[in-house]
Amino acid sequence: MRVVIALVLALVASAGCAPSEAQPFTPADLPADTSPQDPGTSARAATPGVETVRVAPGVRVVVEWPAAPDADTTAMIEVLRDYFAGAFRAVTSEGRDTGYLDVVEHDAVDDASAWVRGFLDRRRSVRGTARLYALNVSSVSGSGDDRGAQLDVCVDESKMRLLDSSTGKPVARQPDWTRKPFLQAAAMGRAADGSWRIRLFRHAKLPDERAKGCLR
Repeated sequence: MRVVIALVLALVASAGCAPSEAQPFTPADLPADTSPQDPGTSARAATPGVETVRVAPGVRVVVEWPAAPDADTTAMIEVLRDYFAGAFRAVTSEGRDTGYLDVVEHDAVDDASAWVRGFLDRRRSVRGTARLYALNVSSVSGSGDDRGAQLDVCVDESKMRLLDSSTGKPVARQPDWTRKPFLQAAAMGRAADGSWRIRLFRHAKLPDERAKGCLR
């Protein structure tokens, strides 16, 4: 696992896509489809390999699955999908839903909690669609119960909008940097129950070379 952590630490030193004073979460551009949906549902779209998770009314996470992933890769993608959907669900529920914590451990617990608090402390919410694509296991270390891996994913949140949670309306300042996709890296490890968990988050954003592969 040390090899994986070292690789992930080479990315920019900021936790996931968490909002912070230095790098606020700033989604932009509402999607055309923001009609209410049943939260917590997930369905494959008409396009093969595309899955849509309904998080809350007007909020969804779309996952573009790679072709024929093996069992471990599938499990890791499901964990990352559940984290993204769960974290947005925590935000839209004003912190009442904490299911996102079920798929993180170690440093990722603090990172994930800080991400949610960054919204709640500033009375912010979201609406729109986050898209996860180009999912790839970029490195693996160890074996059996000690196996670790780094899962990379391109994230596009340009179809999301940051809201004032007290009014439900978009905030006046919608900065530009999240109009562009970024690269998210998650260091994964085996939990005590044998399932995969996220242990550490890092991301790289344009114009960083590591994020250029997310352009399309």
